[in-house]
Amino acid sequence: MQQHDVLDRARGIQDWIVDLRRRLHRHPELMYEEVETSRLVRETLDQLDIPYRANVAVTGVVATLGRGEPCVALRADMDALPIHEEADIDFRSEIDGKMHACGHDCHTAMLLGAAKLLKQNESELVGTVKLVFQPAEEGGAGGRRMREEGVLENPKVQRIFGLHVWPLSPIGTIVSRAGAFLAATGEFEIVVHGKGGHAALPHMTIDPVTTAAKIVTELQTIVSRELDPLDSGVISVTTIHGGAAFNVIPQDVKLQGTIRALTMESLQYLEQRVTEIAQQLAAANRCTAQVEIVGNSYPPTVNDEHLWQLAREAGADLLGADNVLESPPIMGGEDFSFYTEVIPGCFVGVGVLNPDIGAIHSVHHPKFKVDENALPIGSALHVSLALRSLAELSG
Repeated sequence: MQQHDVLDRARGIQDWIVDLRRRLHRHPELMYEEVETSRLVRETLDQLDIPYRANVAVTGVVATLGRGEPCVALRADMDALPIHEEADIDFRSEIDGKMHACGHDCHTAMLLGAAKLLKQNESELVGTVKLVFQPAEEGGAGGRRMREEGVLENPKVQRIFGLHVWPLSPIGTIVSRAGAFLAATGEFEIVVHGKGGHAALPHMTIDPVTTAAKIVTELQTIVSRELDPLDSGVISVTTIHGGAAFNVIPQDVKLQGTIRALTMESLQYLEQRVTEIAQQLAAANRCTAQVEIVGNSYPPTVNDEHLWQLAREAGADLLGADNVLESPPIMGGEDFSFYTEVIPGCFVGVGVLNPDIGAIHSVHHPKFKVDENALPIGSALHVSLALRSLAELSG
């Protein structure tokens, strides 16, 4: 396959890619529940006569094209989010309270599009391309589980690429950077325990509400007063739950939130300080605080400098050099980072912003939508990255 006609060939199967994406979009499934999504991936691979290994990390699928070494991997995530869709599209989610609000339906369809194109030219592959369809990116650390179950082995993967639809950049562009592109992320839960009672008699209670309010305020000083101003960090309290009546001081108040930084060292420091401040501030107000770092802490997504340069060149050939954009670090997190912890990789955004069709909302928004003209761009970029890498590695 000639590199210069990859995008034309991808656009030639755009309707096929879009149909897959819309079928996935109508039936979103949450992390480790991607049963029907996985079935659609397997059925499509069967139709393309591409061998695969199923039930990896519960619902994951790993397909292979070509044979032997070198070996390059392309990754797509498959899970949806617990969000009720409000987008004005005629293929909206058919499952109340679940939505592909982060574009993983697009990622899966783009990788299947790449699979179709690569299969048509499999005899020309000098080595192996692994297609990694991964569950549970949204908090379930599916990337780590896939890695632990050997997706980077047999044959050994030498580099990996991942794509993400990017609502911050216009259609027809790609975006990324060398080094830390996305943040390390963690999640915390704080339960403040006090002594409840009648709100008219506060002196006979130990108020966890006012204590929780002080903790929320004080946590904001960690980043502003303890991190280097040239470093980056985020501590956001996102939920507060306590009490059920206007005239009752409750026994407990629960806070939840997220912590983000560009290194694991900074993330671990912020997690430690959240714990210390919450517990000590609670004690100063005669309460106690139970602090837990919950879920899975994700490492930062760090792009290999050489691979970003390779992706820049691929993007320039597909879209023109002016449409390859450099991004500052973004404080969102991605479990693609579990792969780049152990092998070189590059994670690239594919622009989907288009105000003319109302594609203006960011990910995790109930009205999130994409310009589907980006899908063949993603498929073509996958193919180009695989072909360039195999050619380079085979020397």
